[in-house]
Amino acid sequence: MSAAYRHELKYIIYDYQYEELKSVLNAMLDQDKHSKLNGQYLIRSLYFDDLIHSAYNQREDGYYVRKKYRIRIYDYSDSLINLECKHKRESYIFKESLKLSKEEYHSLLNDDLNFLLDKNHNMAKDFYIESKTNLIKPAVIVDYEREAYVYDVGTVRITFDKNVRAAYKSDDIFNKEIPTYFVLKPNMMILEIKFTDILPEQIRKIFKVRNYTQTAASKYCMCVDKMREFTI
Repeated sequence: MSAAYRHELKYIIYDYQYEELKSVLNAMLDQDKHSKLNGQYLIRSLYFDDLIHSAYNQREDGYYVRKKYRIRIYDYSDSLINLECKHKRESYIFKESLKLSKEEYHSLLNDDLNFLLDKNHNMAKDFYIESKTNLIKPAVIVDYEREAYVYDVGTVRITFDKNVRAAYKSDDIFNKEIPTYFVLKPNMMILEIKFTDILPEQIRKIFKVRNYTQTAASKYCMCVDKMREFTI
């Protein structure tokens, strides 16, 4: 499998900046095909980490190369369950993804991982090895609503991740009733810009004029920090 790295730029913005930017993007870009009638969809991810919190600490310590494993679903549905590994190298990312059945999802959470060895997928075997050698386990559930825009030139994807929140002490991603806690102020959200090679000039100008401050915000780390508030 070739590593198709893409650029990823992140910003924390306020509601008024979102409203201004949304009006511009609506005139230039298409909404993501997965968007619902309200223009967004819910993403829920269960992240994994080891006993010494390597995924968390590598981000906090500024490691040049790092990765995180997660299981991701959309709108609480079991119609699409993905086991993913997000690789990051400075501001470049690439994502590996493997579809799981619900039965396989439950097997994975029960540490019954032999089915991964039957998959013709490098990431499945990597996850198996990480689980057996580094003992990675479920760490935290991350929820947010995503509003996404796409632009074919440069495979640009611009997303607004709203209401980012952490789920308390649970690894049941299909449970809608898990208590969740916001990790940003109510008037704040995360803006992400992903693209291959070069950001098209007409898109670049939109953000250059507004001069947003770039951040290395990690939703996973934010949610781990929020959950640690309950253990101090």
